[in-house]
Amino acid sequence: MANLKVIGIAVVGAGILAALAFTMQPKKEEIATVSSDCSIELGDFDWNSAKLHSAIASVILEEGYGCKVNVTTGSTLPIMTALYDGQLDVVMEVWYDNIIDQFKPHEEEGKVRRVGVNTPDSGQGFYVDGATARKYNLKTIDDMKDAKIAALFKDPEEPSKGRMTSCISGWSCYTINMVKHNVYGLDQFYTNFDPGSSGALDAAIKGGFEKGTPVFTYYWEPTALMGDVDLVKLEEPAFNADKWAEMMVVVNDIKENGVEKMRPTVATAYASMELPVGINTRLDREEPEVVEFLKNYTISSAGVSKLLVHYLGEADGEADVTARHFLKTSADWENWVSSDVAKKVKASL
Repeated sequence: MANLKVIGIAVVGAGILAALAFTMQPKKEEIATVSSDCSIELGDFDWNSAKLHSAIASVILEEGYGCKVNVTTGSTLPIMTALYDGQLDVVMEVWYDNIIDQFKPHEEEGKVRRVGVNTPDSGQGFYVDGATARKYNLKTIDDMKDAKIAALFKDPEEPSKGRMTSCISGWSCYTINMVKHNVYGLDQFYTNFDPGSSGALDAAIKGGFEKGTPVFTYYWEPTALMGDVDLVKLEEPAFNADKWAEMMVVVNDIKENGVEKMRPTVATAYASMELPVGINTRLDREEPEVVEFLKNYTISSAGVSKLLVHYLGEADGEADVTARHFLKTSADWENWVSSDVAKKVKASL
């Protein structure tokens, strides 16, 4: 199992989560070769889908390629910064559209690049529990801008407003949601509540359903949780790349210089994303066989959702257990690697 380090939480990222229908790649029969001292520094995040992808990749790299894998876990900004400056080699789940302004300059300098499509179909946004949405005909963000509706979601810490449970302040979606609240006028009616951790976010949503109380939340899909609860996604202005870029100028200014940098801007829905693997280009020069594996690595959203159910249930939150379960029960991953590597991984299981 990979060695584990932890670094502190900062700003950026989100989540979201992904699958088991795989893009088939031509099977490679040649024997894969890596350097005799192959060592991979892998960056992991504090949300479940990322943990699973990191665990699956770690087993394949260690057992199939004979690499030593060290895993560093943290929130988006410190992990991505470590990838940019060469402290890390690989990040398995990059929410590129959320961090494009940070990632792209380093990509253009040739320090990092995106390889393959880890998850082809991931989304995120604002949701209301289905029962409340149907009872009050809540379909769009504008439908939420009503004091009587906001009162349904009363924030116990600020009772004059409703509460929208947002993502974690260490993820960039927290600041994005803050700016969206301001642009949409939601800030007059709701707090953009930081639950503190992905676990607390899930607990807040589950708690609402268990108690039968209305839920207004940010979330992403697909995830195991989305399969267990009835959440309805609220319609926002359709994603527009130019408007998103304009909004992100304000988002990044706030992240760098504080909330006083909030100013009028525009906003659109989150884009439906393809999530790539991010690598430091050191790997292109030193471990091309590893890069080839990472290019081929892909799991659909539906497949990751199934894995997340196993991870949170049968595996009791042990990502390595679910990774090995996946490698034992699916043959699709064998299309990511040479037959020689596949043989070694299967022997280790």
